[in-house]
Amino acid sequence: MDRIRIVGGNPLTGNIPISGAKNAALPLMIASLLTDDTLTLENVPHLADVEQLIRILGNHGVDYTVNGRRERQSEGYSRTISFSARNIVDTTAPYELVSKMRASFWVIGPLLARTGEAKVSLPGGCAIGTRPVDLFIDGLQALGADIDVDNGYVVAKAKNRLTGNRYVFPKVSVGATHVLMMAATLARSETVLENAAREPEVVNLAECLNAMGARITGAGTPTITIEGVDSLSGARHRVIPDRIETGTYAMAVAMTGGDVILEGARADLLQSALDVIARTGAEITETNSGIRVMRNGAGIAPVDVVTEPFPGFPTDLQAQFMGLMTMSKGKSKITETIFENRFMHVQELARLGAHITLSGQTAIVEGVSKLKGAPVMATDLRASVSLVIAGLAAEGETTVNRVYHLDRGFERLEEKLSRCGAVIERISG
Repeated sequence: MDRIRIVGGNPLTGNIPISGAKNAALPLMIASLLTDDTLTLENVPHLADVEQLIRILGNHGVDYTVNGRRERQSEGYSRTISFSARNIVDTTAPYELVSKMRASFWVIGPLLARTGEAKVSLPGGCAIGTRPVDLFIDGLQALGADIDVDNGYVVAKAKNRLTGNRYVFPKVSVGATHVLMMAATLARSETVLENAAREPEVVNLAECLNAMGARITGAGTPTITIEGVDSLSGARHRVIPDRIETGTYAMAVAMTGGDVILEGARADLLQSALDVIARTGAEITETNSGIRVMRNGAGIAPVDVVTEPFPGFPTDLQAQFMGLMTMSKGKSKITETIFENRFMHVQELARLGAHITLSGQTAIVEGVSKLKGAPVMATDLRASVSLVIAGLAAEGETTVNRVYHLDRGFERLEEKLSRCGAVIERISG
């Protein structure tokens, strides 16, 4: 099993190309199920989750072609992939595939809208009501679907086509917003989604669906209106740059010091996070090529944060920010409001010398003057990269185990960091 070895202490200087957003690419790929024409997506990152979803879509009959790199394109940039769902051969998404990636459950919306039926396994380890799979079911039922849960599968039918309706999300859910928006594009009449997620990935999906012939307004606001159409066509669409990758590397620079251009990054996608990073003492400026992040070696100021739906501070940057706060000049408070049990990285950061105490959904981080390298274990995608951030500043050697978590969401992380002066390498086996 691969590991990442880091020798800390080097500032980061240079350019890091920001890849396409995984959280945007996945629903865009799933949208290919809505049409029998070809959907071509640019800037698709090369990640384990993308490859897994390609296999899942293939199970339904989706063909794909990779168009390769553009001429003179820098290393680390993403690919252009064309998806064709001309013939859907199977409307069942089996447990052995869905259990490996929660987002694969989202195929239920397009399959139901286009074919009138879908049988999709509940995601692995998911009990309805603890994470919002219930929102998917309630929302599709509001559009007229008949749904049963049988032997771990959600069995959905809409033989006479889905029908538009008004649905108010009881809590904000990005995934459920994606699914209901996709399903409603082929429904009869108008659908209004209220308390919808406002994330940039939702806007990116709506823009793609509109390019395919959908009629969607209000994406990026709490109220999204979808006027159903009879069919959708193909399109060519670009995946937005990854705001979580952008924030992660910005925090790495804030942690180590240095001067890095995040090529292709867009500040408007994560302004609240950039504002927080600036309050820690980093200097952040927009440039023609992306975002420049600098820290001249001065101390890291402690900052309190609370995770919130967009446009607030993202839950997917909480672990990384905690890594940054471990060496702040004081005490900071980090409150997680989106997901329960998302502090699994705390005990691993403590192995590096961090001082962190937990009280419910709040972590109190008391900054230390130095961290010391140690073997650590990645527990999930975002937790794993928080250990990398800490390891970049720790004295001596840090080894991050279970880096397959990193490969799910960060394209060529060790290559990008090493080009900027980090001593970091992947060790295979």
